[in-house]
Amino acid sequence: MSRQKLQERLKMKEVETKHGEQFNNLLRYVFQVTNHDLQALGWENREIAQAKLPVLKQADVLGWFDGDNLISQLAVYPFQVNIFGQIYEMGGLTGVGTYPEYANLGLMNKLMRQALTNMRERKQSISYLYPYSIPYYRRKGWEMISDKISFEVKDTQLPKLKTVPGNVERVTIEHPDIKQVYQRFALQTHGAMFRNELAWEEYLRWDLDDMTVAIYYDSHHQPMGYLLYWIAEEVFYMKEMVFVNQEARTGLWNFISAHFSMVTRVKGHIYTDEPLAFLLDDGDIKETIAPYYMARIVDISLFLEQYPFQPQETECQFTFVLHDPMLEWNQGIFTLAVDKDGKGHLTKGGSNRDAEFDIQTLTTMLMGYKRASYLARIGRFQANEATVNLLEKLIIRQQPYFSDYF
Repeated sequence: MSRQKLQERLKMKEVETKHGEQFNNLLRYVFQVTNHDLQALGWENREIAQAKLPVLKQADVLGWFDGDNLISQLAVYPFQVNIFGQIYEMGGLTGVGTYPEYANLGLMNKLMRQALTNMRERKQSISYLYPYSIPYYRRKGWEMISDKISFEVKDTQLPKLKTVPGNVERVTIEHPDIKQVYQRFALQTHGAMFRNELAWEEYLRWDLDDMTVAIYYDSHHQPMGYLLYWIAEEVFYMKEMVFVNQEARTGLWNFISAHFSMVTRVKGHIYTDEPLAFLLDDGDIKETIAPYYMARIVDISLFLEQYPFQPQETECQFTFVLHDPMLEWNQGIFTLAVDKDGKGHLTKGGSNRDAEFDIQTLTTMLMGYKRASYLARIGRFQANEATVNLLEKLIIRQQPYFSDYF
């Protein structure tokens, strides 16, 4: 059969719960997850199918079908993120895959266009994803916006105990104070995701059964931080440390250091631009940094309606050309005016051309991951010096935090 005839018989439509087994089979094939892998994690086929049912019920899942057979798919989760104190609706892209015999037909490109169109209709003005291929997603308009720093600390390098007024309690993963602490943390942390039930399920789905939680309570017994961890073969593994103040961080590290006689190393991850080495008395530790999550602006007009620029002494504006490889509404000439309170107003058109961006560069710059001056210096966008200086003043200096995975 010719490729043209093959394309003609394929149909794009929503993936429903009745397609759950096909959805899982495609995911497992693309990401090479075997029965042996699942059994090693304590999962059976029945359990993984049940675990993914919430995805099909709560997410926007699109697929290509060859007759009744699902052959290409993606899912968009309905999430929210904190961007410089503003709550944004975010479309979390995941579950992307196509069987190899249907590759190079442009199926995924069309699925992504439709998914992004749906996000725009749902007022999800930004999309996050975990990139299995950074170049591929860059070509589609996404760009890096967060890093993950992995560290390893020897037992002899653990911080010395410091006096704090509160105490740590070990609890089960179902304890309500965990979600309470995380919600407070997300409200004050740029880039962080607000975890709804689906987000918590995704975050904890593949973890070991012996995961332990330690919560730090202050002197008034208010939960101020928590630690998700497990211990195996004399290694203390930190999945996540969340704290709303430095007292809680100190208290949680006191708790880790109290395991001195039980472990030889502590391994974990940090999701902010804050290497652990500087905080330790003995900072001669192993730390590795790797790119983590990508994002792309879905609707530039809607995104900038909410975006909080730095307040200025006077109103300012500039005109720019924007390129987007997939979305026509993000293409063309725009003029951005920002009032003294930092409120932006975007209009289509303009007589000047003060700057020229692609959507990838504009996303990473507005998210604070890379500064305007740096991006201009390395040739990621063109602008006159006055516009670069203006962008430096307008965009808040803070890198995103993102520790989730979906």
